Amino acid sequence: MTQMVEVMIDSIRVSLTNQQRIVLLREHDRERYLPIWIGPYEAEAITISLQEIEVARPQTHDLLLKSIQALGARLIRVEVVELKGDVFYGNLVLEQDGKIVDVDARPSDSIALAVRAHVPILVNNHILREAGIVPDEDIQAEVLEEVGESETQIPIDTELTETKKRLSLFEDFLQNINLDDLEKGEDTPDSPEPDQGDIS
Repeated sequence: MTQMVEVMIDSIRVSLTNQQRIVLLREHDRERYLPIWIGPYEAEAITISLQEIEVARPQTHDLLLKSIQALGARLIRVEVVELKGDVFYGNLVLEQDGKIVDVDARPSDSIALAVRAHVPILVNNHILREAGIVPDEDIQAEVLEEVGESETQIPIDTELTETKKRLSLFEDFLQNINLDDLEKGEDTPDSPEPDQGDIS
């Protein structure tokens, strides 16, 4: 049976090198993070819901959630179930008439729905072992003393050395992110960049 781990949204970030958006998920019970590239519109949709910003009319994810509810179903959780190459695959888990229905969905859309429905976000433990990052405690202590440092290199757990080579799309982000200065909604750009494939 697949082991799923519950995570929370730590923040929405922007890569310092290419301005692409990343949602950073963090395990509830440990300092392990999972960065997932997402598109600018999905990043905005997640941020709006996290910050409880009121909008005049329902956005796409609001509409989808209302449609699910209108059809007599409810969203009970969302999952990040697979990683193939550099592409993450997500899943909506719905309940309708006592039956569980799985719906294939991008993680970015799944997360945008999860924050609106206030349901758990789960990640396959295999994905966290393969692509998760754990900041070094000594590096974190140094960063806390060096106030004003804008870039911090976070070393990758040694057991993930091979994974780092394969997940080349994360390289720039992992080398520049500062995990000790993350705040929800911070660094969300004003002008959206073109969606470069939105691999989520």
